[in-house]
Amino acid sequence: MNKIRVIDLFAGIGGIRLGFEKASKNGIDCVFTSEWDKFSTETYKANFGDEKIFGDITKVKIEDIPEHDVLLAGFPCQPFSQAGLKKGFSDTRGTLFFDIERILESKKPPAFLLENVKQLRGHDKGRTLEVILEHLRKIGYENIQYKVLRARDFGLPQNRERIYIVGFLDKNIKFNFPTPTFEKTRVGNILQSNIDEKYTISDKLWAGHQRRKRENKLKGKGFGYGIVNHNSEYTNTISARYYKDGSEILIEQKGKNPRKLTPREAARLQGFPDNFNIPVSNTQAYRQFGNSVPVSVVEKVASQMLIHLEVQSQEKIKDNKLLKSGLDLSRDSLVVA
Repeated sequence: MNKIRVIDLFAGIGGIRLGFEKASKNGIDCVFTSEWDKFSTETYKANFGDEKIFGDITKVKIEDIPEHDVLLAGFPCQPFSQAGLKKGFSDTRGTLFFDIERILESKKPPAFLLENVKQLRGHDKGRTLEVILEHLRKIGYENIQYKVLRARDFGLPQNRERIYIVGFLDKNIKFNFPTPTFEKTRVGNILQSNIDEKYTISDKLWAGHQRRKRENKLKGKGFGYGIVNHNSEYTNTISARYYKDGSEILIEQKGKNPRKLTPREAARLQGFPDNFNIPVSNTQAYRQFGNSVPVSVVEKVASQMLIHLEVQSQEKIKDNKLLKSGLDLSRDSLVVA
């Protein structure tokens, strides 16, 4: 059976690709990757072995992109409203979404998976998302569904919510988002033992966290650090700024200041396996995992998509065999005549 061909845009460290790989029984063939950050590409290459990764997607020519079955993209959520409201919110040009649009319009892959922050759903009172969907429908993808999924509903001990947008060219495909497993989660399951003291935060930083939390509470903001222990069900959402002070996820330590997650724990929190290489500095690792996707959730979404795509692939192979068989029979008939 032919492998599903994917392209990985705004690839980061390959979380979406990894989710698809884990979901596919036959593996996938990633025929094109685009990522501009040099540290992310270092991690990507260390794990997937790709020699060529294209940089700025806005400079990539359509002819450089191979034919593919699925477009994957965790595209940045830019301020669409600034670009859109000036034009009656009717144009996506000037945003990075436009590059996804131009590739889909030209290559017409059977399916796509887009991922973004959950706030995209309500941004500008829903107009931002509606413009995206409108543009996708205009280029032939009328069969689109979207849903906000939460990592802790799929076995990861993190309260991370993201919007997933799935589209198919085939109008007859009945796609369903995965049903949450609601398996019991526990922060202790992703924690390492014998942690280096360098991850314990300083007295000064700990005092600053506590002071800001008190001040914010008085102002009615409720913002501050988040502290968990081994028995906590889940953590706050890890962000790309985690490297700065670790405030959103601190691990309780008896008799001393709390500590930050290690890079490996941050990877586990996002569903990356322990054999995933982390070749960069801790600062870059925190940025990368904070920017990435919960792999376990992508795997479940991909599994639902592949139900339809692998069937299509099988039917295509069958049709090609029938066509070839018909041509061979035709040749034989000519010879007999």
